[in-house]
Amino acid sequence: MRMSLAQRVLMTWLFTLLFLIVLVLKLDDKAPWNWFLVFIPLWIFDAILLVVLIVKIIGRCKSGYDRNGSNLKKKIWYLCAMLLKLGFLLALCARLEQFTQMELTFVFIPLWLLLIGAMVDIGYNIYSMRPD
Repeated sequence: MRMSLAQRVLMTWLFTLLFLIVLVLKLDDKAPWNWFLVFIPLWIFDAILLVVLIVKIIGRCKSGYDRNGSNLKKKIWYLCAMLLKLGFLLALCARLEQFTQMELTFVFIPLWLLLIGAMVDIGYNIYSMRPD
């Protein structure tokens, strides 16, 4: 299950375009859909990414495949990032549908954790690639 870069980019653009079209329809009151339905393109995209990521993690767990575990750690970070993104989207949809009266501060906590983790990951990668 290997996709070329062009296929991944095309898939990303397609799902983003579908989401933006549905979002505009919802915001213009042309579609009386539930907010969870509006986010379906993102749910599908995330589900595909999670399946690919889990398959890669399982492949890495084979004995002797990754001796130092650096690639496995990176895959685990990607899995945590995906779960944080899904948590944010679920909290946002629940808030928009008024299933909960959660404050926006709490809705955005998973997104903030994701952004902080991404900054740390980028900083670590830049620092570790620096010649001494």
